[in-house]
Amino acid sequence: MDKRSLSERDICTKFILPALTRAGWDVISQIREELYFTKGRIIVRGKLVSRGKAKKADFVLYIKQNIPVALIEAKDNNHAVGDGMQQGLEYAEALGVPFVFSSNGDGFILHDRTGAATAIETNLGLDAFPSPADLWARYCAWKGLPPEAEKIVLQDFFDDGSGKAPRYYQVAAVNAAIEAIAKGQNRVLLVMATGTGKTYTAFQIIWRLWKSGRKKRILFLADRNVLIDQTMANDFRPFGPAMAKLSTSAKTIERPDGATVDLPLALDKKRRIDTAFEIYLGLYQAITGPEDRDKIFREFSPGFFDLIVIDECHRGSAAADSAWREILDHFSSATQIGLTATPKETEYASNIHYFGEPVYSYTLKQGISDGFLAPYKVIKVHIDRDIEGYRPEKGQLDREGEEIEDRIYNTKDFDRNLVLDDRTKLVAAKVTEFLKESGDRFQKTIVFCVDQEHAARMRQALINENADLCADNPRYVMRITGSDKEGQDQLGNFIDPESKYPVIVTTSRLLSTGVDAQTCRLIVLDRAVGSMTEFKQIVGRGTRVHEDTKKFYFTLIDFRGATSHFADPDFDGEPVQIYQPGENDPITPPDDASSTTDAPTQPGPDESTIDDPTSVTFPDKKGKQKKIYVDGVDVLIVAERVEYLDENGKLVTESLRDFTKAALKKRFASLDDFLKRWKSTERKQAIIDELAEEGLSLDPLADEVGKNLDPFDLICHVAFGQKPLTRRERAEKVKKRDVFTKYGPQARAVLDALLAKYADEGVLSLDDTNVLKIPPFTAMGSVVQLVREFGGKPGFEKAVHELQDALYQEAG
Repeated sequence: MDKRSLSERDICTKFILPALTRAGWDVISQIREELYFTKGRIIVRGKLVSRGKAKKADFVLYIKQNIPVALIEAKDNNHAVGDGMQQGLEYAEALGVPFVFSSNGDGFILHDRTGAATAIETNLGLDAFPSPADLWARYCAWKGLPPEAEKIVLQDFFDDGSGKAPRYYQVAAVNAAIEAIAKGQNRVLLVMATGTGKTYTAFQIIWRLWKSGRKKRILFLADRNVLIDQTMANDFRPFGPAMAKLSTSAKTIERPDGATVDLPLALDKKRRIDTAFEIYLGLYQAITGPEDRDKIFREFSPGFFDLIVIDECHRGSAAADSAWREILDHFSSATQIGLTATPKETEYASNIHYFGEPVYSYTLKQGISDGFLAPYKVIKVHIDRDIEGYRPEKGQLDREGEEIEDRIYNTKDFDRNLVLDDRTKLVAAKVTEFLKESGDRFQKTIVFCVDQEHAARMRQALINENADLCADNPRYVMRITGSDKEGQDQLGNFIDPESKYPVIVTTSRLLSTGVDAQTCRLIVLDRAVGSMTEFKQIVGRGTRVHEDTKKFYFTLIDFRGATSHFADPDFDGEPVQIYQPGENDPITPPDDASSTTDAPTQPGPDESTIDDPTSVTFPDKKGKQKKIYVDGVDVLIVAERVEYLDENGKLVTESLRDFTKAALKKRFASLDDFLKRWKSTERKQAIIDELAEEGLSLDPLADEVGKNLDPFDLICHVAFGQKPLTRRERAEKVKKRDVFTKYGPQARAVLDALLAKYADEGVLSLDDTNVLKIPPFTAMGSVVQLVREFGGKPGFEKAVHELQDALYQEAG
């Protein structure tokens, strides 16, 4: 047999696999071949969606199911024995395995990542592959696991026989937590991005600790009823009768398979606790409160629970004065596990200070890169009043007839202290425009508002914009807030992929975290988000992929500048596109806009198209400051442009606008410098031509900022921050000054037509007599006749230069 003629797969089958079995590895239970452990990054090009190539390890070796210790990267025999090592090390980093082997069928090279070996890399013959016992002993030494910890660490994962297996990062997170607890660590923090299955990960941790007998009584804490109910009906379902909810309210839950179940309760109507259960799930608001009678958790002895798991532990549990911390302190002897997507680090609260450094982290960036999380497009919409502020006219009255305080109101005031109703209507119109242009008005949408009152007004504005669909079903738009029982009753329907209504929900903070809205395709931000923690949570509402409904990415429309958090080093996500529509631009991004990668415009051979819409059709308080309501204040969208992202998914710091600004300021040191040059140059087009020769064409910039601006205004505005005038505004100012009175009627008509030519088409070379050869001048007479009205060509040129001086008379 010529080994060099064999394929890589042949090398695996004929040489590597026999070497493993000779070393004592069981083919059925300990060896996985061609293990795809990522899904392949989702790549969005307009509305065409494809998946990149998934990562695949040739062999992964397990001591037992879901406890990997080694991987092997194979090459055919035309490669050197170590040619697979670098790829193997990359995969080992992700999978968390310490031993990496490379082989071409002649032998092995072992790379020991534990740091305990005398040599990091060792050559091994085909018959010298380590046994399972050998690698497991080295693994335990690396992890510092004493013999008594092995029973816990080797406890089986839960397997319901359906074929559902934890993802590689969930395996790594579960094993890291179990190993830490087995070694005696009693405060454990897991950081996992929203949408990556924290609750399922928590279930596997609890299951293994419970089944091993290490932890016998367990408390799972959350701060949303829907989180507790979803968890009991879904991920925690295998605990069966050992599990109960710390609540007095009975509830029937419908499972994904359509079956219904009554949640077992651990509290009776008199709030007495049944201590016969082993797994308790509690809403922390239900078991504690400001009064002693609210603190039901004290009915349990401090040593009752062996393990407490705190879901979404970034919200208050780390603060010493929080309600959660009170519960944690009471059960301080229990092992406590914190789950969060966003570890909180502030002057006043720190998860890491309380729990210690995370034993495992899986970020949003990793989730998107692996293809488990949906990427997203960002549309930035700037409203003039938000940028310029609003100052009431002297003596202006509000809706109730009271005089409005004379000051400048800005975006921090809008909808909190002062309401511009037209602004709310504009936001609702833009959101509706996006849904209509997308071709699918039934994509689940969350609109985040300043407060509950703002959410109510936004609901009304959206109903009016979508009157046709609301007439068919009034639940098309709903408000879901803490004080709205009717809305909260519909929360289950909103997050249910099978339920059509509600479609659009308005909220303030209730839906910002913890709600598993798998099919949410549009998130609208009409409130500031000061906290990076909350911003990540809001983005997380849309990051779940839902392949059944072809939800592979989502869109975030930002009206308040909240997406400036993307530029923060602490943010680790990767938008596929950031789009800033101008006043007359469509709200939906153009299909050919930039993506985050340097990928070609069409899917490559390593990608598989998963959604191509061109071949599919879409299915049809008290004590708060009183707000001031102001009607009749016009609001407009300010013209902006698309902002592109680099290959790392971060905003390019120099957009076209930034680049042009920097280049112009290099050429003109100051505004005065530019004004002197502009006024001293008789032929203005010459300056534009010079800039174009240096690669500074103003046409693309005009497309971004506004085509109706004179190049003069374009430069002053972009380079020096001056407020621009449109060409028509400049022309009107000249007409009002009536600067043509010294000329006769025919000459004045020519100058009026030249001014109109400037206003309509932006013609700058007005002194070129060739302009007189086109309409409307041809109807006035020949070029010779028209020039003669000015006393000849010098007189014509002088008149035009005076016209241009008048256009820019007030400049400077």
